[in-house]
Amino acid sequence: MKTHPDTADRIVSRAGEDRGFRDRLLAKPKETIEEEFGVKLPEGHEIFVHEETCAATHLVLPPPGKFTEAEREEARTGATSLAFLRKTLHDPAPPRRPAAPEPERARKSAAAEPLAKAGRDCIRRGLMFLESALDENGAWHCIRFNTADPAIPRHFERPAFVSAFCVLALERCQEARAGAIRAATEAYLADTIEYPGLWRYYRHLPQDLDSTALCSLVVGSHPWIFLERNVPQILANRDEDGRFMTWVLARGEPDVVSRFRLEADPVVNANVIAYLGDRPETRDAQRWLKGLIAEGRIEGSSKWYPDAVAIYYATARAVIRIQPALDELRPILANRILNLLDDKGNFANILQAAQAISALYNIDDLERIDAKHHVENFLNSQREDGSWPELLAFGDQSLKWGTVGQIGHASEAVTSAFCIEALECLLNGLSP
Repeated sequence: MKTHPDTADRIVSRAGEDRGFRDRLLAKPKETIEEEFGVKLPEGHEIFVHEETCAATHLVLPPPGKFTEAEREEARTGATSLAFLRKTLHDPAPPRRPAAPEPERARKSAAAEPLAKAGRDCIRRGLMFLESALDENGAWHCIRFNTADPAIPRHFERPAFVSAFCVLALERCQEARAGAIRAATEAYLADTIEYPGLWRYYRHLPQDLDSTALCSLVVGSHPWIFLERNVPQILANRDEDGRFMTWVLARGEPDVVSRFRLEADPVVNANVIAYLGDRPETRDAQRWLKGLIAEGRIEGSSKWYPDAVAIYYATARAVIRIQPALDELRPILANRILNLLDDKGNFANILQAAQAISALYNIDDLERIDAKHHVENFLNSQREDGSWPELLAFGDQSLKWGTVGQIGHASEAVTSAFCIEALECLLNGLSP
């Protein structure tokens, strides 16, 4: 959903100028807002509009916090408590499954069957797998692991960020199963929101802008998001150069990151820009992101994402959501992505291929790659159960876990979501 800068101010201003609108807003606020902005607000969420007078003043109290004071105190000290940290993780995760050996793969080619049909069947199998991978609340799972030492236990986790990260990849898929997954995940994310529209990765971490931006993009019809209740706090979380900082450090919140992780990350900034749109307050961050990419300075610039493709993917999403503000990046992004192809026309792995292809599609440059070749690659790397292999998607690229290794996050569901997105992009250019 496209955001409307200063939505609440627009409503108040319109009510001051248009008596008929004011009367309708007071009588039927929810219906009036839906009609005025062409938005469908969630069922079960009430909207109240109060009119102040010279003899009546209204004070609006925010809702009570999601957590009790005891829970908040537990979170504040959680980073030093192994018992508490275990609460952020779920069941132990199984070992990573290797990709299927080449002889076991059913090779697909244009001669075997119409490629568009094979690709559509591939998407449907992938969606069936994703349907089985979501929990009963609509949450996606990820696996936390050590990138250097497979002997360190792997654990499932279900932070809101992962659900938003993945379900955004299903936005353009029109299959009924994709719609059902989106609806379930949107409900889950709305249930995990914290006033005034912020999210956090773990309970013992502060709220963060990466989670908040992506979740806000998914639940754009939630009144707190639609009315931009979270925008002032997001805008207040910039450094002196206008870049958005990852962590939202507020009084009384966990502060385990405050001393050493107040970084501006290019992907986080791209995601925030995609949510907030092109407004004066995002221009400095836009200029910084443009400079990093145009001048080839992205190497090592992201703390949370493992490769250049992830940065290009997030930036391309911002390009299409705030166009034409970042349009000058289109040819630069295309060349950077195409330069990652090897001499056989392949990207480093199927997840990077998926994100690279979706980015090229978003910047209208997909015709420069061999679409049929890449469709076949996605078909041939899909397992019988509809999944694609688990590959590192994001993680702290510098924080050591124990004595060796770095924290990584991935799952077959994560890879599969992006593969489905890329297939949708590729099939869009193929004849049925």
